[in-house]
Amino acid sequence: MAHHHLKASAETCHWGFFDGSLPPVLTVESGDSVTIDCLAGAPEQLPGPGFHVPPEIHEVHQRAVKQLPGHILTGPVAVRGAKPGHVLEVRIKDIQLRQDWGYNVIRPLAGTLQDDFHETRMLHIPLDAQRNVATLPWGLELKLAPFFGVMGVAPPRGWGRLTSLVPRAFAGNIDNKELVAGATLFLPVFVDGANFSCGDGHGAQGDGEVNVTAIETALQGTFEFVLRDDLVFTYPRAETPTHYITMGMDPDLDQCVVRALRDMIVLMGEKAGLSREDAYTLCSLAADLHVTQTVNGSKGVHCMIAKELLDRR
Repeated sequence: MAHHHLKASAETCHWGFFDGSLPPVLTVESGDSVTIDCLAGAPEQLPGPGFHVPPEIHEVHQRAVKQLPGHILTGPVAVRGAKPGHVLEVRIKDIQLRQDWGYNVIRPLAGTLQDDFHETRMLHIPLDAQRNVATLPWGLELKLAPFFGVMGVAPPRGWGRLTSLVPRAFAGNIDNKELVAGATLFLPVFVDGANFSCGDGHGAQGDGEVNVTAIETALQGTFEFVLRDDLVFTYPRAETPTHYITMGMDPDLDQCVVRALRDMIVLMGEKAGLSREDAYTLCSLAADLHVTQTVNGSKGVHCMIAKELLDRR
């Protein structure tokens, strides 16, 4: 199995969108691993002197046209042989900081409390990779748990060009803080090659991401891509070393819950042979519903169940 390194540049980054017709910038074999460099922030979000800024971000700002409001994403990476109906297994092997700062922004008329804050506030937050902490302006040291807010495959071509802000069946801006190194994301394939892109690095985030931003920062991720033609589903799933995860995304949080629970009931049947009634009961007794985020147009809920409760054969 080969290893590749995809660096961030104006040629390898697309700004603000997912599009099923966007050609891949790298094609790999199933089982290959790829280290992907990502960037964070528009020009007005960069800090002043004293912080390390990845130099290629200036080229991206100048030459990668911002097609829609959204994130700077690196990719797409195609997996040879992937076809619509397959599932792409994305094993998150490693995540590292690429810079020593992140930012957080409060904007008027945005976020979960849209009417409560009337002035923009931009914070640049120092990050210490050696100690694995962020230092907030009032002196609190917050433990880092880096993950990619955006990971997704290309949407169906017929959907056209979509903002990266709104998560959908192809995943995208799911903002799931459980997807740190060691987790695995399963994505339904909608176009040949699957065409995976990622970005929106987060140093730390609470469930909800209530003011729209986490600690936004540039990350480097190493992913192993495995093509699965033995799985059939049309919505993202994930797992950590200890838990299975299903997801729901919709403007209505209630509908997010419905989707995540229905998929969890199916998963329990697959993994443990439970009837729908037994699975629903176990969800009520042992599964946990988390509000992933409340700020991306389509909100998110993820449902988690401990693997040890299902993997008992």
